[in-house]
Order: sequence, then structure tokens, then C-alpha cells
Amino acid sequence: MGCDSSTSTEVNPEAPTIFSTNPVDGESDIERNMVVTVTFNQAMNAATINNATFTVEDESGAVSGSVEYSGTTAQFFPDNVFEARTNYTAKISIEAMSTTGVSIAENTEWDFTTGGNNQTLDVVDLGLAGNYVMLAKSAINNSPTSDITGDLGISPAAGSSITGFSLTDATGYATSAQVTGRVYAADMADPTPSNLTTAVENMGSAYDDAAGRSAPDFVEIYTGDIGGRTLSPGLYTWSSTVTATTDVTLSGGTEDVWIFQIAENLTLSSDVEIFLTGGAQAQNIFWQVAGEVTVGTNAHVEGILLSMTGITLTTGASLNGRMLAQTAVILDENIVVQPED
Repeated sequence: MGCDSSTSTEVNPEAPTIFSTNPVDGESDIERNMVVTVTFNQAMNAATINNATFTVEDESGAVSGSVEYSGTTAQFFPDNVFEARTNYTAKISIEAMSTTGVSIAENTEWDFTTGGNNQTLDVVDLGLAGNYVMLAKSAINNSPTSDITGDLGISPAAGSSITGFSLTDATGYATSAQVTGRVYAADMADPTPSNLTTAVENMGSAYDDAAGRSAPDFVEIYTGDIGGRTLSPGLYTWSSTVTATTDVTLSGGTEDVWIFQIAENLTLSSDVEIFLTGGAQAQNIFWQVAGEVTVGTNAHVEGILLSMTGITLTTGASLNGRMLAQTAVILDENIVVQPED
């Protein structure tokens, strides 16, 4: 942490000082949604803790944001997330005063550098799992009538574990009036079993790839409640459940990639929609979920669902993407469409 050498060497013993900062001076790989925090050693006059006395800058100038103060702690909330791989300088000026009217001992500044990716993320390679709009290991259960565009697959479970589609058997696959595509199961004629084995292995590898991406752009952003938010491209990670109680927008270009690492469940409330703007494409959006995915009644999702456990679309929910579940998929009068390549 640095100070302004032009300040007096005679320091008022009652002058407040900075007890701690977050990030600390020189810290790197800071998440791009960081709220910059300063804790003083005594209570401050809140009127003197503001955008004039607490600033954050990058090489192009001041970062826009708001300042809040409570107790002995001040926080700088940037209006937009910080840029990736960028150096920032936070500053507290001597105009910041204690409740007794004494200025801080000296102008103080400290630096930190964001982490994340300043280049477009690589998409998750789905391998043969990408041949299916829906792939599961144990069951695909449907309450008719659903409308599915793309192929369905299940392995190692047999075709009897696919219910609610009124399947018509053919050689190596089955068909259904509810599916624009084919339905495959592990007990069908060759080469279907070996194709499915590879696809399921690739599904696991894709999950591991998404889960293993490092240097996240955003950590615990919005404490997991993404409803009403606009999310830019990048790598997101949460250690708990992610929920959306209102609509969510993913805004980015045609080549931009989103990877959401979720350690617990993903839950969308009824009637919630995920919107894509700016050219964002469903095939570039990956929801890696260690728990269960539940999409509420009449809600809509965009992207590839990679679930360690189950995926449930409740009544009337829809998906533009793929459902790749390492256990079961549960449907109830849904519309599911594979994304355009």
C-alpha cells in the first residue's frame, strides 16, 4: 500500500488510518465482480466517504461506480464489472475524515490486477454427445405431449427406460410422433450400443472440461441470484445453488462463450425466460451443474445443460439447447429444440 510523499510527516495521533483493504495491495487474479472494500481503524464521517475521496482508476482514468459506508467500512461498487487482466489503482484521499473531524493520516493508494479471460473462451467439446438434443444414463420420462427436435439417447439403460413417447421400433433406433429425430437406446441393434457408449463417455468428459476451467471472470456473482441481471460472456463460478426468479439476459456476440460452474442446483422459477441479445448463440452457453437442474412451469432456457444428476423441465417449460444428464431427464409437455450449428 502506497502513500503520497507530499503529506506532512507530522501525523495527528488521532488521525484515522486504513486497517485493511480488499483486495490487498499487489493482489492479482481478482474476480471481475469484486467490490473494493476499505476498513478504517475508527468510525468515519460518512459524508466524507464518497466518490471524491474513494476512487478506483485504470490506465484510461476513473472507473464509474458508487460508494457506500457503514460502521468502519467503505465499499466501492463499480457500475460495470472490471475488465479482465487489467491493473487498477484504488485511492483514499486525506479529505476522508473521522467522526471527530480529523483527516486520515495520508493519501493512500493500492493496486490490484483482475484475473479472468481477456480472450474469448473456448467452447466445451461435446464430442459425440453433441449428436443428441437429449442424452441420459438412467431414464428419459415424458408426460405427453412434448415436442422434441433432435435425437434422443440413453445408455447404459435400455429402451424400456424411455417412457411417454409411444415409440415405434426400427433397426437400431425408434421413432415417435413427438420427436423430430430418432430415439436410441443401449439395447438396440449395432452400431447403436457402441455409439451411445462413446457419446456418454464424451458427455462426462464435456462436464469435466466445463467444471475444470480455471481463472474465472466472475465468482459468486449476485450470490447466485441471477434474476433480472444481464450477464456478459465469460467464466462464472458459484459454490452453491443458482436461482433465477425473474428474466435473465445473456448479452454478447456470435463467437462469445459463457460457462457457468454451479456446485449445487440450478433452479428457474415459473415463467422466467433467458434471453439472448447481441448475436449470442445457445450452442456457446454451457451450464455445468453438479446438482439438479429444475426449470419451472412455462420457463425458457437457452444453452447446453450439463448435469451431474438430473434435469427436470416442469409443465410447459422449453429449451433451446441440449439436455445432457448423467442420471435422468424428466419432461412434462415441453418444447426442446437443438441449437443451430
